[in-house]
Amino acid sequence: MAEAGYVRFVYALPIALLFTICWMLGPGTFTTPGVRFWVSVGLGGCAQILATMALLRSFRLRDFAVGTLYAKTEVLFVGAGTAIFLSEPLAWIGWVGIVICLAGVMALVTGGAPTVSTLRLDPAALFGVLAAIGFAGAALGIRSASLSLDGSTAERAMTTLTAMLAIQTVVQGAALALSSTSSIGAVRRAWRQSIGVAVLSLAGSAGWALAITLENAAKVRTLGQIEIIFAFAIGIVVHHEVHTRREYAASVVTGVGMLLIIAA
Repeated sequence: MAEAGYVRFVYALPIALLFTICWMLGPGTFTTPGVRFWVSVGLGGCAQILATMALLRSFRLRDFAVGTLYAKTEVLFVGAGTAIFLSEPLAWIGWVGIVICLAGVMALVTGGAPTVSTLRLDPAALFGVLAAIGFAGAALGIRSASLSLDGSTAERAMTTLTAMLAIQTVVQGAALALSSTSSIGAVRRAWRQSIGVAVLSLAGSAGWALAITLENAAKVRTLGQIEIIFAFAIGIVVHHEVHTRREYAASVVTGVGMLLIIAA
């Protein structure tokens, strides 16, 4: 389980390092990171490792839908965290947008309106919530680290992402190497299958890092919920899936929440 998350870091790091070095040798004007940067990026990187492991554990205990459902509560933790730790509170319309968007996402994930049975705190749900807290911590770490740097948005995001990947690779690599069931060899042998995962993961992480560097992390992570609508649309167009009117309504509700976030 841990190995599945580790390939995202270990194979993405060389690509990120190469890109960063080429930028530094060219037009880059990087500044030396300070204590705040390293504390923020270290805590954020470790939070993401734990979040990924908790989410995978949630999938194993129950199913994909339940784990995803609770992980999406991340936007609430990010909203609270940005206000408390980064002094970037959202306007009231932003909070309304978050709640509406989250309600729409929950309805889409559960195939209708969430019920008491789908929202009960079983072990899978608990790990889903822990994943949400961890992903929120990662977003806050990226935002805090990038704000501590000087330079352009791209340079700050690139520095933050590369440093986080390096920390994650070292920390989780050491944990895997020291575990009684170490499978570092399996990770190494699966490099062909992992390269594609690493490239796509790095592209996604770069997008998140750039967006969070530019804007309040709560707004960014809430707008990121649009991935659920994309998955919904792909299922209809590509896989010819049939959905209910309630699910179509839920996608509209999610979109309304995102529009309110933009308005905020």
